[in-house]
Amino acid sequence: MNLILHVWRQKNASEKGRMERYEANDVNPDMSFLEMMDVVNENLITQGSEPIAFEHDCREGICGSCGFMINGIAHGPQRGTTVCQLHMRHFKDGDELYLEPWRARAFPVIKDLVVDRGAFDRIISAGGYITAHTGSAPDANALPVPKTDADRAMDAAACIGCGACVAACPNASAALFTGAKISHLGLLPQGQPERSRRALAMVAQYNRELFGSCTNIGECEAVCPKEIRIEVISRMNRDYLKAAWKDRSALRDDQAETEPKAGGRR
Repeated sequence: MNLILHVWRQKNASEKGRMERYEANDVNPDMSFLEMMDVVNENLITQGSEPIAFEHDCREGICGSCGFMINGIAHGPQRGTTVCQLHMRHFKDGDELYLEPWRARAFPVIKDLVVDRGAFDRIISAGGYITAHTGSAPDANALPVPKTDADRAMDAAACIGCGACVAACPNASAALFTGAKISHLGLLPQGQPERSRRALAMVAQYNRELFGSCTNIGECEAVCPKEIRIEVISRMNRDYLKAAWKDRSALRDDQAETEPKAGGRR
């Protein structure tokens, strides 16, 4: 099949970008989308032109590196699929495809279709971990976990941090990503010691990263390649509110203990 590609080209973060037109000819329907891009780049290099920059690593839908907008949809038209898992058989001969990077203030463009998703790393660093003794793996039955909690934790842990949720959200919110990371650990016994501090720290970092607020539109869930449900956002909000109230109550108690009693000495 033959396709026409309109690709966003941008040399670096400080320069203006533009759409450029390319032709992808004799595309094998069994190719993945990134394999098709590889062929386009090979032709560009042969012609002495700059290849299209796009991010990738495992190409198995695990690492979350690949990701850009295809005709205005994050990761393309197939649900539950990353760009590297998207195959050309889902398109037809003569299609025109518009390829753009994630659009969000928190994800500045580095080059062409590559964006800086370091904001996600900083959110994880703020609290996406547990305190546990290192050493040999504990026995599987040492910490019993109810199956419902285990299933929900595993569903949340499936998040690969690709950023599609941010790109699809009209507010550029990262609530689905942050909620998944908080839910994953908050549902397990190992995550309980830091549960309150984790919610406060990760949400605070989220707010510092220029992401928008969640208004429960649901676009994030619709484009998530791992089909994570927006219920993780509710869980994040609940943990945050509980932690904030507990922190406020503790502060009030501390202030009450240090305030001078009526008629007493200062």
